[in-house]
Amino acid sequence: MGERTVFQSMSRRLIVSLGPHASVWEAACVMTKANCGSVLIVDTQGTLLGIVTERDLMTRVLARALNPEKTLVADVMTRNPRCVAPEMLVSDAVVIMIERGFRHLPIMGADSKILGVFSARDALPREIGNAISLAEFHEQVNDALG
Repeated sequence: MGERTVFQSMSRRLIVSLGPHASVWEAACVMTKANCGSVLIVDTQGTLLGIVTERDLMTRVLARALNPEKTLVADVMTRNPRCVAPEMLVSDAVVIMIERGFRHLPIMGADSKILGVFSARDALPREIGNAISLAEFHEQVNDALG
């Protein structure tokens, strides 16, 4: 049996999203209610503008003592987040997460339709081990070439 894709590995198909004018407090409430670690920020046409994660709430809001009821998600979101195709292998997605320091990757279909979010917790332990080995190999190659 081959390695699973990010779309096959998603634990939930629910897409949690808000508009850019929502408050950080609203984002935290939506994430809590959906029991997920991120919310996608989309415009009225459903175009992905950014993502807000639990880490963003901690580092960009709480650590800066911003008022969550007055701070807009557009002010703290990661703009134009790295998206992956649904057929990307889990280990390849985890390599991106390791190399870039991400924990969430939006999944975007060929028609630019948002299909969900692949999170680090969706990765299987076997695939994480494979991805770490691959990331270490990439680092060795980069060191050798650099």
